[in-house]
Amino acid sequence: MDDTHHRARIEQIHAKHSLALLRYLIRFAGERHAAEDMLQETMLRAWRHRDALPGDENGVRGWLFTVARNVAIDADRMRRVRPAEVTLTDQNDSVAASDTPDSAIAAQEMVRAFASLSEMQRDVIRQIYFRGDSIEEVATRLGIPAGTVKSRAHYGVQAMRAAVSS
Repeated sequence: MDDTHHRARIEQIHAKHSLALLRYLIRFAGERHAAEDMLQETMLRAWRHRDALPGDENGVRGWLFTVARNVAIDADRMRRVRPAEVTLTDQNDSVAASDTPDSAIAAQEMVRAFASLSEMQRDVIRQIYFRGDSIEEVATRLGIPAGTVKSRAHYGVQAMRAAVSS
């Protein structure tokens, strides 16, 4: 098959299965942005293995969901290896109308967990995760060593996880 045919087939597969895959991946990721990244990786793998894709639609769907599951597992493993990332909504943000009750409850739990941190931990987490500042920038701004910034961020994230899971 030529690239034009492959491209058309991948576009057709994407159009037919991407919404179901995205919903499936949101359950793994817990947030749309991460799920969209995983969907993109799933479709990229489909393109890379375009010659090996099953010929029938049910086979393609099964293949895509298997790959999506593997991508989600890989992403989870990567999150466990590297420093934790925390995404919180601003306390003044209202829950979007499209949010599910579960996501609204989860957001409230995260806000409550964030509020339970010490002011020093909240300050570090706010600067690193909300503003996107580097550890060095935060250390300079606060006049403390980078190791202290890392420690406060680490223990703050652990405290939030404990508060949310309890």
